[in-house]
Amino acid sequence: MRIPRIVAGTVALTGALVLGIGPALADSPHFIKTSASLASGSSPNLSVNFKEAGLGDTITINYTASADATATYACINGGGNHPQAANKATVNGPVSSSGTFTSGKNGSITATLTLTPPDKGDFKCPNGQRLVLADVSYTNVAITDNTNGVSESIAGTFSKTLFNF
Repeated sequence: MRIPRIVAGTVALTGALVLGIGPALADSPHFIKTSASLASGSSPNLSVNFKEAGLGDTITINYTASADATATYACINGGGNHPQAANKATVNGPVSSSGTFTSGKNGSITATLTLTPPDKGDFKCPNGQRLVLADVSYTNVAITDNTNGVSESIAGTFSKTLFNF
């Protein structure tokens, strides 16, 4: 029995499509490790560390690390003291940091994005006093793969006191 050319061509094309689609379906972006940590010493920054797999080889991915942050700024006099309790400002707001990374041959990306405290806004110190960041706190920390729409929350509150008064 002879198979008509059109049937043989259809079977061959269908096989090629199935084989071509197979590897594309194998890619399944997902975070396999996420964490956050405050920088050591006097830095108020939060490092958001992550590893995402299932990306495919040499794929460029856009990420955003985000959090809700609270920072307290204070004025310090020449003697290193905080002269009055009212001479400080607490600011709240969302903070974020973005970056673009390329996956390696193993189809994964391991990277870190750094979050910084919210800006002091219009708060200013009187003459003879200097502005300091007294403390900072980060909550609702998350990392998002914007390219594939994958996001992972990082549990916990991360806070640091930089100046006691």
